[in-house]
Amino acid sequence: MEHNEIRTLVDRLSRSHASGGRSIARAAIVAEGADAADVIAWILAHDGQPESGASAVPAAGLHRRRVSDAAASGNRPPVRYVLPASAFVRPSATGSTSER
Repeated sequence: MEHNEIRTLVDRLSRSHASGGRSIARAAIVAEGADAADVIAWILAHDGQPESGASAVPAAGLHRRRVSDAAASGNRPPVRYVLPASAFVRPSATGSTSER
């Protein structure tokens, strides 16, 4: 995919994040049918950070997760990626910048 196509796709699929940047769900990237590897590489190249779905794991008790489940959770891909607002600033022909 082209750089501008990826930027447009990420802009369309992402939502506002509390940090002031944008958040995009990995599931949305995959569901779009685009080349997910290219899109994720673009996100990481533009200072995007993976955000895992941190879940509280009880230490003990009837409903605790199995040890194998807890170990496997370290191998899961991130739930979403958070991009800084600067990832959506495009340079203009005059040298100044404009958002989106």
